[in-house]
Amino acid sequence: MTSYYSEQLSGDRLQRCYELAPPRVQQYLESEILHLLERIGPEDAILELGCGYGRVAVRLAERAKRVVGVDVSEESLALARTLAGPDAGCEFLLMDALHMSFPDGSFDVVACVQNGICAFGVPQSELLREALRVVRPGGLLLFSTYSDAFWADRLSWFELQSSEGLLGPIDHHATGDGVIVCSDGFRSGTATESELEELCRELGVTADITEVDASSLFCEALKPCAT
Repeated sequence: MTSYYSEQLSGDRLQRCYELAPPRVQQYLESEILHLLERIGPEDAILELGCGYGRVAVRLAERAKRVVGVDVSEESLALARTLAGPDAGCEFLLMDALHMSFPDGSFDVVACVQNGICAFGVPQSELLREALRVVRPGGLLLFSTYSDAFWADRLSWFELQSSEGLLGPIDHHATGDGVIVCSDGFRSGTATESELEELCRELGVTADITEVDASSLFCEALKPCAT
């Protein structure tokens, strides 16, 4: 799926997906950002995985001391730099979230929102393990996925994206149970609360799962401090 976001759904096309979002989806997107803002402080260094065109990162930079966004699409990153401008307090880097060049413990918070844990199409345990590596001891991981309660609104949004040619036609026979499948290979699943808890347990951290706005499940985990 990383190739899909780097080759087929990036830059202006990715931005258009959010521009056409209906009001209930806009509410969901805003609620995720507000949830993040409640959990960061003015001295924090934040890393956002899968930052796209900077939609979330620029908002986090209004509060945090430092914000770095990484993504696999140079086209999206170029748009992020243009839209953010030179004074936004954001840095946007081309980087694979599974193999980041940051030293251990570089950030206070690592965030991956809007279902990135599933949308990246990478092994979720490896994604969490690398996020844990780059967050400091005592630092916070914040990952989100879609809530089951948001299914109808989410599907309607993806149908709008498909109707504009941003995604391929939705395969309605294969779509269901939290998974949206398109004929061009796009696939968007979700993670359940128990799956998130198990992922964190495997890595030795405790998951705190919160449903936000009846649209997101947020998984929060603190990296243990050294003893």
